[in-house]
Amino acid sequence: MPNKTITVKQLLEMKQAGRKISCLTSYDASFTQLAEDAGVELLLVGDSLGMVVQGRESTLPVTLDEMIYHTRNVARVRQSALIVADMPFMSYRTPVQALESAGRLMKEGGAQMVKLEGGASQLESVRQLSSQGIPVCGHLGLQPQSVHKLGGYRVQGRGTLAADAIKGDARALEQAGIDLLVLECVPSGLAAEVTQSLTVPVIGIGAGAATDGQVLVIYDILGMNLHHPRFVKNYLVGGRNIQQALAAFVQEVRDGVFPDEEHSYQ
Repeated sequence: MPNKTITVKQLLEMKQAGRKISCLTSYDASFTQLAEDAGVELLLVGDSLGMVVQGRESTLPVTLDEMIYHTRNVARVRQSALIVADMPFMSYRTPVQALESAGRLMKEGGAQMVKLEGGASQLESVRQLSSQGIPVCGHLGLQPQSVHKLGGYRVQGRGTLAADAIKGDARALEQAGIDLLVLECVPSGLAAEVTQSLTVPVIGIGAGAATDGQVLVIYDILGMNLHHPRFVKNYLVGGRNIQQALAAFVQEVRDGVFPDEEHSYQ
């Protein structure tokens, strides 16, 4: 959908039509313009910037003010892609705080959707945000803001009980009012079940090819990260320049080529 402003309604229509959704992280104006030129539907201003931009060991130190700053950089040049901004750690402890934080991300930063991590514990916040007309993206599976609780960055949802918990949380989040869901680092079979069970689009990262779309950190697909999770693919190979690498990612997502089994978990 070149040169058209992407809306929540259009994302839903893409899911219904079986058209894959592409998403890349962006934290500044330059990468935003490149990602837009490549044709992504979603731009995620992720708190991953704490690691890839700030050099932190995790996303936890990122502040709301920092998220607003980077979201504003993206919004300033954004033309068509929908901007999703992460709510940083401890910025949505209560529904009231979640509403205040989301309001700032939208009013000061220019976000068009906010993303928060967690399932059952976040239902009231999702209801509060949705009731005020704020589009919400949920995030299940590996939740980087809970890395210490989880004991590291590892695959989630293996085993019947863990898989059932994710499926239950996904259904509950949809009922509470999310418009989009990110599934991170879960077995591809589980991700397929969740995707088929929900009306809202599901975006995967390390969640196999059966989701409605894919997201990767833009630094990762350009080989700029020292960490190399299984789901990461370096597109800056074979003589490609940056623009060609981003375009290759978008095309492989649309064609269902990425991710393959090598970049998925079973």
